[in-house]
This record gives sequence, structure tokens and C-alpha cells, in this order.
Amino acid sequence: MGQRQEDFIREFCASFGDGSYETRPDVDRILSMMAENAEWQLWVPGGPKISGRAAIRQELERQMGFLRQNRCNIKNILSSDRLVMTERVDDAVLYGRDAWHTMVAVYVLDDQGLISEWREYLDMADLAAKKKGPVLPAYRDQYGETGESP
Repeated sequence: MGQRQEDFIREFCASFGDGSYETRPDVDRILSMMAENAEWQLWVPGGPKISGRAAIRQELERQMGFLRQNRCNIKNILSSDRLVMTERVDDAVLYGRDAWHTMVAVYVLDDQGLISEWREYLDMADLAAKKKGPVLPAYRDQYGETGESP
């Protein structure tokens, strides 16, 4: 049970990129996999909730301004007919710094099989600490040697 739903979420995660410098999230593909009134909670607990495809597009495009080399690495996945959960170790570069992070993501699917709710459980203190790490050489032109975040 849930294999189709798991494959759908694997495809959704792959739409964020393959971890290379050249790839960027496929925002149109990501949004096509979400219900019109979908809600994305950026982090749990306490993170903002973004509602609707238009607002989610705006948030994804905002994040693309400081986040690169995304790759969702699924370690474990479990599902039912309407729910998929992933345990992941994601690769990312945040303001020019290595910012891999662990998380659990929860996806609730609607009657059409589209994502209606998406919540990400992660340690924001860990990400904040990684923003203070060294700037990777490929990003020094953009962020300088000291890497002061914009």
C-alpha cells in the first residue's frame, strides 16, 4: 500500500535539484504536484505557513535567491493512501555555505493525489549555525571571503 504515493513524493523531492551547481528547483513542476490551496509549513515547530500555489511560488523563488545545490536524500519513507513521510538528509548551500541538514517531511495528499499539506520538521538552530561557517570557494565572488549574509 502507498507505493504510488511514495513514488509521487520521490518525484516531488527530485524536482528540487540533483545537488549540482547548475540545477535549480523546477518550480513549475513542484507547483503542479500541489493542490491549488496547498499549505506549506516551512519548519515545525513555529515556522510560517504559506498557503496557496501563488504564495508557495513566491516563497520558493525567494529561497532560490540564497539557497543552491539542493538535493533531497531520502533515507526512509513510509506511507498510507493519503500520507507520506520522509526521513531525509538534504544537501544545500545556504548563502554560499555548506548547509546539509536532517529533517522529516510530512505530506498529506488530497483526493486527486496532490499535496494539500506539507510540513518540514527540522532543527533551525543547526541551520543558523551553518550560516556562520566558511564560504565555499565557488561562492566567494557572490558572498566574499567573510560571507556576510545579505
